[in-house]
Amino acid sequence: MTDDYKLPDACETMEDVRQGVDATDRELVDLLDRRFRYMRAAARIKTEREQVRDEARKASVIAAVVADAGSRNLPAGEIGTIWDSLVEASIAYEMVEWDRLRR
Repeated sequence: MTDDYKLPDACETMEDVRQGVDATDRELVDLLDRRFRYMRAAARIKTEREQVRDEARKASVIAAVVADAGSRNLPAGEIGTIWDSLVEASIAYEMVEWDRLRR
């Protein structure tokens, strides 16, 4: 599939919209891949397993995203829920990586 797509304001058909959504989804997965590579780096750098879960950092990350979403007139509460799931998945992944690196 090509990454030739129209930006939202240029869409004229539902096919245009769907192509843009599909391309955006691929870009989001690319960004998630980068984020999870940072989790692997964190697992490598942290010396204690207990350091993996940092509730203060989690709260800070989610608050920043919710504020950013709100400033863009996006559904901040829903995005906060998505980010809570993302951060929890990231923590779980980092735990697995932390254990794997120390076997």
